[in-house]
Amino acid sequence: MKLSTRGRYGLMAMHCLANHYGNGPLSIASIAEKENLSMPYLEQLFARLKQHQLVRSLRGAQGGYVLTRPPEEISIGAIIDALEGELSFTCDGGSQERCERRDDCSTFSILDEIQCKVDEVLASISLADMDGSP
Repeated sequence: MKLSTRGRYGLMAMHCLANHYGNGPLSIASIAEKENLSMPYLEQLFARLKQHQLVRSLRGAQGGYVLTRPPEEISIGAIIDALEGELSFTCDGGSQERCERRDDCSTFSILDEIQCKVDEVLASISLADMDGSP
C-alpha cells in the first residue's frame, strides 16, 4: 500500500501551515515555494481540506489559508481521510453493508485487526507531532 501524492503533498502543506500557526495566513504560492510543490495541485488539495473543515481561507492582499484548529487538535488521519478517502483493508471497509462472505472469510479477522491498528495510529498522531516532538 502506498499513500498517493495527494496524501503526501497534503501532509507537507498542512505541516507548513502548522509551522506558521498563529502568524496569520499563508498563500498557496508561499506554500508551493517552501515545499517545492505545484500551485495548481495545491489548490485542488486545499479545496478538499477546506471542504473537510481542516483549513479556512482568508481573502485580501494578506490572505491565504490557516488551520481551523491548533496543530495538536488535527490528526494525520483526518488529513488523509480528507484527501484520500477512508483507508480500508477489508472489502466492506466501513460501509454499512456487510460483505456476504465476511463470516467465512479467512482474511477478515486479521485485516480488520490491521485496520483497527492503522486507524488508531493515524488518530493518535497530530500535525504538532510531525516535528518529532509528540
